[in-house]
Amino acid sequence: MKNVFVSGSINIKKLDSKVIERLKNIISSNLGVIVGDAGGVDSSIQEYLKSHEVRSVVVYCSGDKPRNNLGHWDTKKVETSHRPGTRQFFTVKDKAMAADCDYGFMIWDGSSTGTLSNAIELIEKNKAAIVYVSIAKQFLNIKNVQDIENLIKFMSETSLKKAEVKIGLFKKIESMKSIQHDLFDIQPNEADTQIKQPSLTQRSSGTSLSLAR
Repeated sequence: MKNVFVSGSINIKKLDSKVIERLKNIISSNLGVIVGDAGGVDSSIQEYLKSHEVRSVVVYCSGDKPRNNLGHWDTKKVETSHRPGTRQFFTVKDKAMAADCDYGFMIWDGSSTGTLSNAIELIEKNKAAIVYVSIAKQFLNIKNVQDIENLIKFMSETSLKKAEVKIGLFKKIESMKSIQHDLFDIQPNEADTQIKQPSLTQRSSGTSLSLAR
């Protein structure tokens, strides 16, 4: 079973109808859901999945016990030596979800660095994501660093500065650009070994994630 990593901003307490439609697509496509244990989007997603009796869900948490597991689903406890409650403590869990999923579905408020980091993490792992930008009520397909650059255009100058301080946003973007350039800067005599970025359909072995219309 393919798995979708669903995450979002802690400040978003209610799911938009457009998000709910995409959740319905995930359920009808028999995709598994991996979700975190935070408040905001995480708990709202859990509430929706519980109300629809969805069982193919795994709740990830840092440490010994999830903060929220509304449907009493299976849990994956991610070990970390970081101090509980810190950004580093919860980031370990997010990285594990990005590693274990096949696709990402993010609900973002246009400023949350946690959700933005998750989208970047997926791109770095050559996985695609769909991000719903709540302030614009718009979906963006995220497959490469150029898509990340388009995504952060929704951020205010203040939010960009905070993201640079918290996660080193621009350094991450430059690093991804450098890697992408190295992959595609192939000399003619290396044509037979050229690495091409697979499409979402190719990555999913014939199963396309139809979340955005």
